[in-house]
Amino acid sequence: MKKNLILSLIVSLCLSAGGLYLAFRNVPLKTLFAYFATINYWWALPACVLAVLSFIFRVLRWRIIVASTRPLDFWSAFHPLMIAFMINAILPGRVGEIARPVILKKKEKIPFATGLATVAAERAFDISLIILMFMVVLMFVNIDPNIYISFGKYQLNESTLKTLSRGMVQLSLLMVAGMVLISFQTIRNRIAAIILMVPRLFFFASEDFKRKIHHHICLSMLRMMENFASGFKLITSPLQLALCVFLSVLIWALAALSYHVFSLGCPGVVLSIPEMTAVMVIICIFIALPSVPGYWGLWEAGGMFAMALFGVPSQEAAGFTLANHAIQLFPIIIIGMISAVLTGVNILKTSYGDSPAGD
Repeated sequence: MKKNLILSLIVSLCLSAGGLYLAFRNVPLKTLFAYFATINYWWALPACVLAVLSFIFRVLRWRIIVASTRPLDFWSAFHPLMIAFMINAILPGRVGEIARPVILKKKEKIPFATGLATVAAERAFDISLIILMFMVVLMFVNIDPNIYISFGKYQLNESTLKTLSRGMVQLSLLMVAGMVLISFQTIRNRIAAIILMVPRLFFFASEDFKRKIHHHICLSMLRMMENFASGFKLITSPLQLALCVFLSVLIWALAALSYHVFSLGCPGVVLSIPEMTAVMVIICIFIALPSVPGYWGLWEAGGMFAMALFGVPSQEAAGFTLANHAIQLFPIIIIGMISAVLTGVNILKTSYGDSPAGD
C-alpha cells in the first residue's frame, strides 16, 4: 500500500474521530443504543429506494454531459458512477472523482482529461444547487431568532447565520462569474499568463525550486481550469443545459425526500421537508471539508449541528443522523461493489495505481 494512502487514512481517521467526538460527546452510548431500538426501520426501505433513485438520475445527467464526446448506454455510465461513489465512501481523499475518468478511459476509450472535465461539470451543477438551496433555506425556513448553540468551540446564532448566508450569496455570484469568464479562450489565456508568472515571485529561490512550483502548482492549476472550461463546452445546447439543471433539482429533491421519509420512523424527529432539506444542505457543507472515508464524523457533526437549529434533542438528533448516514451510504457501497465485480475494476489500482499523466 502506498505511503500517501497510509497517510491519508491516518489523517482521515483523525478527522472522523474529531467529528464523531463533537457530534456525540454529550450523548451517552447507552442512551444512543436505546434510541436505535425505538426506530421503525420499515421506513428505511422507501428511504433507500429514494436515495438509489437519486443516483439513477445522476447517471442520466452524466450521460447528457458525456454524450457530446461519446454517447454511452445506461450501464456504461451507471457502473463507473456507482464505483466512483462507492470508492468515495470507503477510501479517503475523494479519489472516486479520479477513478471515474480512469474507468471511462479503460472501458470506453474516452481520454482521461475529457472524462475529468465531465466530472468537473457535474460537480459544478451540484455545488451551484447546494449554494442556492442554502440561500433559500435561510430566507424561508423559520429558525428561532433567539437561538444560541455552542458546538465545540463554535457559537451559532442568528447573526452567524445571516453572515454565513451573505457569504454564500457572494460565493455563488463569484462562482457563476468565474464559470462564465473561463468559458472565453481570451480570458483563460490571460489567467494562464498570470499563473505562469507565479514562479517569478520566488526570485530568491533556486531554479530547481521554481521548476517544481511551475510543474506541480502552475501546470496543475492550468489543467484544472481547462478541465472546467472543457466540461462546460461539452454542454452544447440550451436544451442540454436545461435538462441538466432539471435533473440536478430532481436529484437533490429525491435526496431530501429520502431524509424526510426515514425521519417518519424516528421518534422525536418532527421536521418538515424544507427543514429536513436544510439539514441535508448543512451536512453537505460539513462533508465538503477534507474528505474522510464515508464522511464519518463530519456527516454526524453537520447533522446534529443542523438539527439543533430546529430544536431536535441531542439524543434524537444523534440517533437519526447516524442511522440515516448508514441508510444513505450502505446501498451505494453495495451497488458500487457489484458494479466493480461485474466490470472487473480493481478498486485500489483504479484509485491510486493508475497514472493519467500524459492524457
